[in-house]
Amino acid sequence: MHKQDLDFEINFFENLLGKRPDFTEALAALGDAYTKKGRFQDGLRIDQKLARLRPEDAVVVYNLACDHSLLHDTELCLQALERAVKLGYDDFVFMDKDPDLEFIRNDPRYRVWASQYTKGKK
Repeated sequence: MHKQDLDFEINFFENLLGKRPDFTEALAALGDAYTKKGRFQDGLRIDQKLARLRPEDAVVVYNLACDHSLLHDTELCLQALERAVKLGYDDFVFMDKDPDLEFIRNDPRYRVWASQYTKGKK
């Protein structure tokens, strides 16, 4: 996606959310656009709001883990990943490739954590 497209998308969803601040689909799209733009702190802020609105949504919590990985916050990333899995997130193949989790995959604690879920699944 081009920089101008991302800027347009961000502006669109920010304006929409100004009118409907709890529109979860718009929040998710804005958080994704912020991340693609490299605005990781803004993406985290949006995903934290989504997690408050949808605390049992495994994908929302997984995205929160991605934010923490992008911001190099190991502890909060691992906590969010654990919560996402407990809520039902189970796409470990994707997790193993997700570029947002590149930082955390280099931490030995992640490998130990992930191995308890992926034993016998590969």
